[in-house]
Amino acid sequence: MASSGPAADAARSAFREAMEAKGHAVENARVAVAGLEAAFGAGSLVRTPLLDQMLGDLGRALEQDDGQKLGGKSAEAARFILRAISRELGNA
Repeated sequence: MASSGPAADAARSAFREAMEAKGHAVENARVAVAGLEAAFGAGSLVRTPLLDQMLGDLGRALEQDDGQKLGGKSAEAARFILRAISRELGNA
């Protein structure tokens, strides 16, 4: 069952705003995920198994070694996964 109420709506809205913000997709993804993690921790949203899997995939796409810059493939993967997470947030 999806979370409801003002806090859940605000968390979903904040995620979408971060996802669509001007800037680099990788940095936007990090901001969006931090907001989701905070919402999960506060109980505003419930982490579904599918969201957990998507967040794990996104984490792997955003991994980098010290000093390494993430390229276009990471940015494209981040955009793709963020869109999927956005769709799944209705179930969170």
